[in-house]
Amino acid sequence: MNALEAREITVRFGGLVAVSDATVEVPATGFTGLIGPNGAGKTTLFNVVGGFLAPERGRVLLGGRDVTRTAPAGRAKLGLGRTFQRLELFGRMSVFDNLLVAAEAGASRLGLAADLLNLPVRRSEERRCARIALDMLDSLDLGWARDRRASDLPVGTARILELGRALCRNPSMLLLDEPSSGLDSAETEVLAGLLRRINAERGVSILLVEHDMDLVMDVCRDIYVLDFGRMIARGAPAQVKADPAVRAAYLGEEDDAAPAAPAGS
Repeated sequence: MNALEAREITVRFGGLVAVSDATVEVPATGFTGLIGPNGAGKTTLFNVVGGFLAPERGRVLLGGRDVTRTAPAGRAKLGLGRTFQRLELFGRMSVFDNLLVAAEAGASRLGLAADLLNLPVRRSEERRCARIALDMLDSLDLGWARDRRASDLPVGTARILELGRALCRNPSMLLLDEPSSGLDSAETEVLAGLLRRINAERGVSILLVEHDMDLVMDVCRDIYVLDFGRMIARGAPAQVKADPAVRAAYLGEEDDAAPAAPAGS
């Protein structure tokens, strides 16, 4: 069973076709890339998968379950995690507290009644969430920054913290929106190793949207290419890199095999 399927997705904004009949599949424990030039429709498709945008046509399945009309919070409960291109951290909170909040957000036994009555289950769950946050600090080598405010972190560390927050909810499927944005080459190399480890050791399926082609080709096993809202290629990194339609989309090369391009976003 695939961890994620976005089948024949079409999105229009008025008369503008942002995504047209696009399909993406991420196998269980798979590591899949979604690339394309600026304006290709990647963010639009990503927002459909994440539940932030409803498609005009098509379906989204998570672990075989249709979640097309399910809100982002509902998808998160079903195992979908996400990071954003723009860092979304609690800047005034410590690194540890950022992770703790994420762990508590995924705790099913925390609620208003437990809070008001200070039930034993509340205290037990608080200890469990604290252990999750501490384990994540150790797993991501962030122990040195435990008490530092998130707003004081260098960008590379902040990106890792955001990834850690997503992992604190123990997702089975992770959407990564340009996680290397703002990183230098050394930081990107560290990120690549971390993503491989998360995929291999935790068995988390990953869909990566990224402009850094070296990173995509390095970590992804399967790659989809969008151009003007249409899927123009899919395959292993070497296959996609050599595809004439892909070269035409990125480099503007003339290629008779490249499909006609409708309006995109």
